[in-house]
Amino acid sequence: MKAMLWILAIFAAAVGLTLAAKPNEGYLLAVYPPYRVELSFNFFVVLVVSFVFLLYGLIKLVSSMVSLPVRAREYHLKRAQEKNRALMLDALASYFEGRYAKAEKAAAQAMEGGDAPGINAVVAARAAHELRAYDRRDAYLAEIDARDPERMQLKWMTDAELLTDERRYTDALAVLKRLKESGDRQHTAALRLELKARQQLKDWDAVLDLVAQLDTRNAFEAAYSEQMKRHARIEKLRKKVSEGRDGFLSYWQKMPEPEKKDAKVASVAAQNFIAFNECALAQKIIEESLEQQWNSHLVAVYADCPEPDTVKRIERAEAWLEKHDDDAVLLLTLGRLCMHQMLWGKAKSYLDASLSVHPSAAAHLTLARLAETMQDKDAADTHYRLAQEMILSV
Repeated sequence: MKAMLWILAIFAAAVGLTLAAKPNEGYLLAVYPPYRVELSFNFFVVLVVSFVFLLYGLIKLVSSMVSLPVRAREYHLKRAQEKNRALMLDALASYFEGRYAKAEKAAAQAMEGGDAPGINAVVAARAAHELRAYDRRDAYLAEIDARDPERMQLKWMTDAELLTDERRYTDALAVLKRLKESGDRQHTAALRLELKARQQLKDWDAVLDLVAQLDTRNAFEAAYSEQMKRHARIEKLRKKVSEGRDGFLSYWQKMPEPEKKDAKVASVAAQNFIAFNECALAQKIIEESLEQQWNSHLVAVYADCPEPDTVKRIERAEAWLEKHDDDAVLLLTLGRLCMHQMLWGKAKSYLDASLSVHPSAAAHLTLARLAETMQDKDAADTHYRLAQEMILSV
């Protein structure tokens, strides 16, 4: 298009000069003794214009020859960049397709080409990790230090994620610490990785702190966040058992009241206090938690300790029964409490009611023990057999 415009412009200029030259009868006289040259003015103008075009053409030719090596380098560089981009796209596509060997090869070639070496090194490292070639993975990540130092955050995040996947949680935390010390605000993905590593290392204090941080960023559904916090609290409680009764009690007393009333937390606490022969405290924990929110699994612990005040516990459980008369676990618990108090007839009534609401191996085993106490061998054998069948069918 540009060349066509130039040709039209030249033709237009020629036509213009021809039309202008018709009425022009002037001439040009050049004297250089002993020479004398006489030219028509029109011819002189044509010579000047031709000289200008010739000079322009020579300058362009010389310029093109001088810039030829530079343009050749630019051309080859462009071709190399296009090839490297094609390799990088092929590596990414192959990686997400699950063709890890091909992805690693393409990413390694693209990295050697020098285009986006940090990104290509990460793709190659991830592909090598999937192939369980951990030495090659680490070598690719090490290349980022020399080839693309501005991508260190990318390297650290990738390294931490792959180490976590390899279950090298302590090493992953060391890498995340370097990321934190780099001065940038830790983003959500880094906190998630640290949370996973802390959970596996059973660092429950850190887990609770990290979940709280992630909650401020709306990183989890509320139910899942509460589940993680509950699990961490329960595991912290279980660790305190090794410190004995006093250590366990001291930790329990320092816990916030809302956490104490969580059914699963209360269940763990009550079971351990029963083990420490603190039945009165276990009873109080269970009752306070059930008053806040009913939980059948927690009710089952209520009969684990025969003393003290079995009669009061029976009365409390019967009060609950007014609202939860279809709870098989509560009926089973009442049966067990009545057995502690040697109320055999009442115990059998509650246990039979539990079986009618929802048959369970626990109810059959309790009835078998009750039948043995009442010296009814046939009934005991029947309930033992039914309990065994239910356990084996699970």
